[in-house]
Amino acid sequence: MKYVFVLLAAVASWAHAADGAYPARPVRFLVPHAPGGPTDIMARVVGQRLTEASGWTVVVDNRAGAGGNIGTALVARGNPDGYTILCNSSAFAVNVTLFRNPGYDPKDFAPIINSGVIANILFVHPSVPATNLQGLIKLAKSKKMSYASAGMGTTPHLTAERLLKTMSGVDITHIPYNGAGLAATAVMAGEVPVGSAAVSAPAPLIRAGKLRGIAVTSLQRTSALPEVATVAESGFPGYEDYTWIAFFAPRDTPRAVVEKLNAEITATLQVPAVKERLATLGFEFTPNTPAQFGDYLGKEVVKWGKVVKDSGAKVD
Repeated sequence: MKYVFVLLAAVASWAHAADGAYPARPVRFLVPHAPGGPTDIMARVVGQRLTEASGWTVVVDNRAGAGGNIGTALVARGNPDGYTILCNSSAFAVNVTLFRNPGYDPKDFAPIINSGVIANILFVHPSVPATNLQGLIKLAKSKKMSYASAGMGTTPHLTAERLLKTMSGVDITHIPYNGAGLAATAVMAGEVPVGSAAVSAPAPLIRAGKLRGIAVTSLQRTSALPEVATVAESGFPGYEDYTWIAFFAPRDTPRAVVEKLNAEITATLQVPAVKERLATLGFEFTPNTPAQFGDYLGKEVVKWGKVVKDSGAKVD
């Protein structure tokens, strides 16, 4: 009899999705990274707007650990009813190669939307005598140095590995932190001289003069920090990579729910006040369907898998 009730509950959930009643209760945005980083920022901005404008109740739940794998695996095993949604970064695409057993497979999820891309940035403590990328590379070749990142498997981690180690031959030690905010704070405090993170975390500290931006990884300079040169301008023509933030549902979530979430998040990200707030942090959004995001995701898994292998990056 217990199993009959479970089945009936599942059927009722699907029926609610089909008849437009979704969401009938609070929706949880599970963020598998620490507060203060770009993933957490995106989840909270979108969640707040959905609550204010659409009357939804959205709860942001941070479950950091193992480079995002713990929270991601939790959602992969969750109920596909649309009430627990994963908000993850491009670490989602990296970790399936970087970790021998990340605890999930991309096929465990229904892609909802790529909610924004953001450049990565190399930055330093103001006491570091380097004002540009070539100066930093020269300095790091002359003395033993370390750099902070938001954690193993994040694209800023691989940006530094690829750019400093693979392409420049620098022997520099990686120190992973549990989130971009913590990595930026560590560099500001002088715990680590160099940092690599998505622009959103260190940007306010750079504008305040507490950190110095060295180079951004977008092909064009970011409006969040227009004074900081690109990597492409700094001796590496054509260099370009990004952190992206996206929303996923467990596989087998009703299509109606996935489509509704895509539509609601798209509308939220096109509200002028939301666009302006995210732009100051370096986010750029281009509307995309679940199918379009799914295609992009497949290419990202291949791309970052190659970067992991070429750089020799390993889980510490």
